[in-house]
Amino acid sequence: MIIDLDRFVAEERPYWDELSKILMKLEDRAQYTMTFEESQRFYYLYQRCSADLGRLSSAAVEPPVSPYLQSLVARAYGEIHEERQAAVRFTPAKWFFETFPQTFRRRSGPFHLSVALTLAGCLFGAVALTLDPEAKDAIMPFQGLQSDPAKRVAQEEKMEGRQLSGQKSAFSAQLITNNTRVAITAMSFGLSWGIGTVVVLFYNGVTLGAVTLDYVRAGQSRFLAGWLLPHGVIEIPAILLAGQAGLLLAGALIGWGKRTPLRARFRDVGPDIVTLIAGVAVMLIWAGIVEAFLSQYHEPVIPYAAKIAFGCVELVLLIVYLTRAGIKDG
Repeated sequence: MIIDLDRFVAEERPYWDELSKILMKLEDRAQYTMTFEESQRFYYLYQRCSADLGRLSSAAVEPPVSPYLQSLVARAYGEIHEERQAAVRFTPAKWFFETFPQTFRRRSGPFHLSVALTLAGCLFGAVALTLDPEAKDAIMPFQGLQSDPAKRVAQEEKMEGRQLSGQKSAFSAQLITNNTRVAITAMSFGLSWGIGTVVVLFYNGVTLGAVTLDYVRAGQSRFLAGWLLPHGVIEIPAILLAGQAGLLLAGALIGWGKRTPLRARFRDVGPDIVTLIAGVAVMLIWAGIVEAFLSQYHEPVIPYAAKIAFGCVELVLLIVYLTRAGIKDG
């Protein structure tokens, strides 16, 4: 087939250039969406360039512009048949109300194990303190917990919150730092095949069980509830969630008979672990603020009934949030 190449290129070049500009826009802007009219024009240009390529391929000698036109048609073909997905833009509200609770529910298995380990620790701590009251010094690492509960309650109520006057912000930051350290430890110890995470969860349970029994036996249940509930209903679940992340990491490391490569298993759980530990951080920040500005104030400054009610409301909202938030209708 004889073609006047110079004339052919001169007539068709504007269409090639137009298609090239559209392709550059599509390739540079992943979120760009064409209108219906633009899509029609794009498809027309693709068909025209494809026909031009067919005409050139029938020539006796391959013209110099053929490789360029082949590349242009191939790029257009790829764009037409590509399943283009718009990049997901991170928004804090969407992450908080959808991604985090959805991830928690999807990975609920390790959370249930985290709860079981903590409860086992609580039972062990309570039994150990019952059988051997002298074990209190070993079980409770904080000096303030080793004293007689009744004496401590009398001292706390007598202070009327003055011990925190002017120091609330610093104390809140200290609490947040300490709790975050425990949470990160529980998560990161998943790299020990979960052994470290199990120890952290069990030991936290031991302390919690021993403290609870000690105050209940001393007749200070009301003080204990008013002291622990406001921040504890957020802080304790946050530690359990950190344990969930650690056990999830351990499960990926162990593999449990899966033939999937280790790198692929880590890649599968990695985003969920990051989501869980980020949620834990948010929860611990709130718990630290509540502990510093509410939990540490006792009667007569703040009635125990008000603090207990506040903690109960928090607990209900947390349960509803984790179990219902992000559920799609239908």
